[in-house]
Amino acid sequence: MKKNPVVYWEIASNDAEKSVRFMKDVFEWKFEYDEKTTIHEFPAGDAQTAFAGGGIFTLRKAKLPFLTIYIRVDDIEAKAKKIEELGGFIVIPPQEVFSGGPRICLFNEPSGVTLAMIQRAPK
Repeated sequence: MKKNPVVYWEIASNDAEKSVRFMKDVFEWKFEYDEKTTIHEFPAGDAQTAFAGGGIFTLRKAKLPFLTIYIRVDDIEAKAKKIEELGGFIVIPPQEVFSGGPRICLFNEPSGVTLAMIQRAPK
């Protein structure tokens, strides 16, 4: 597998249920609601070796709906530091999604595009 692959996507919506219904109706996607994260998960299934699953949730913090692409990394703290060193901006610093879960970090690359990193939860 290539280093630091894209492993997840995420759509923030003003109305997650409406967005989920739309994606189900148009693309016949099947979602599983995760009460812990409040995300309607689109499981990766066979795509785990390439571009993985995704999820839709109701927008709470950001001002506009957005699409985020997650890049899996082994050391999220080191990558966040490197992003800043190379002219990027940390939007949400590395943090756990939930206690004992994976860690995420949202950042802007130098032109302002928002991307995210995810580090697997410790085993």
